[in-house]
Amino acid sequence: MVNFQSFQGMITMVSEFYTGQNEEEEGCYTLLEVVDNTGTTVNFIVLPTTYFLNQAVVSTGDFVTGFYDANAPVPLIYPPRYRALIVVKHTSYQKVKADYFDNQLVSRDGQLKLNLSPFTPIQLANGQPFLRSPANRNLLVVYNFSTKSIPAQTTPEKIIVWCS
Repeated sequence: MVNFQSFQGMITMVSEFYTGQNEEEEGCYTLLEVVDNTGTTVNFIVLPTTYFLNQAVVSTGDFVTGFYDANAPVPLIYPPRYRALIVVKHTSYQKVKADYFDNQLVSRDGQLKLNLSPFTPIQLANGQPFLRSPANRNLLVVYNFSTKSIPAQTTPEKIIVWCS
């Protein structure tokens, strides 16, 4: 099971990430250097399979949130280098959360509860509809507003089911 963790900040550098595997893969990987408001730096390796919400194109100066699997092995270097599973370019009108949601649609950290409407689009990362319940799954939830209760409650704008 994926243990989603995130890091958000401003992209300060975008460069090609050389894997050294073979010529076919040259140019297919990117390194994003992201710095938060405290000056902490994280490097995200963007793979061809990294999901970009709304297929956003990111560049230097953009504010982003990168989600990675905290259970995945990482090299012991500074700044840390994580394989980006999901990258979200910040906008003023949306919030996002990637986490496991239980049978009551409450996130693993207990901070967000989903109230589905019949109009909530639920889809796979490839854009195809997901025809089952999103409960007991890893989800990327896009929403605008939430209550101030604990857990906060929201009716999502969109749910992406993260099949691993």
